[in-house]
Amino acid sequence: MRIVAGRHKGLVLEAPPGETTRPTSERARQALFDMLSHGRFRGVLPGAELADLFAGTGALGLEALSRGAGRAIFVETDRAALAALAHNIARTHRQGECEVIARSATDLPARKTPVGLVFLDAPYGQGLSAQALASALGRGWIGAQTLVIAQLDPREDAAWLDEGWTLEEDRRHGKARLLILRRS
Repeated sequence: MRIVAGRHKGLVLEAPPGETTRPTSERARQALFDMLSHGRFRGVLPGAELADLFAGTGALGLEALSRGAGRAIFVETDRAALAALAHNIARTHRQGECEVIARSATDLPARKTPVGLVFLDAPYGQGLSAQALASALGRGWIGAQTLVIAQLDPREDAAWLDEGWTLEEDRRHGKARLLILRRS
């Protein structure tokens, strides 16, 4: 697994052993960041402060930094994933633009200002996406302009999205379903 494009293009990312961490594939990341860079979402990424919830290796947040985001907050609880994440951040030499929160994404600390972009890549099939989204919204991480990108199993129902959300995009890329959302 490597960073696909930008300042750190080609940088190989470390992943913890085993199957507890499921990094977003290069193909899905490329498709997502193409939408953020060239489509109607152009302008969201440059200089953005972002949250990478269920960060794992940090592939999404580090890809965003590589492509021009300004600051990344990584939220992860798994010790092996946290070790890989720390290693990956160090390899980019971007420690000053990164914050790691070793805490569940379903119980986020309060924020005074929302972030511009949220990556939500919860373990599949455990109902954690809805819990993390509710936590992020209730604790001040999501504002009216925040773009939320949720990655789901393609077979997973997204019925947890209530009427307070606008579904901007719903795309499938291999083993990933990417939903791009905003508050209504």
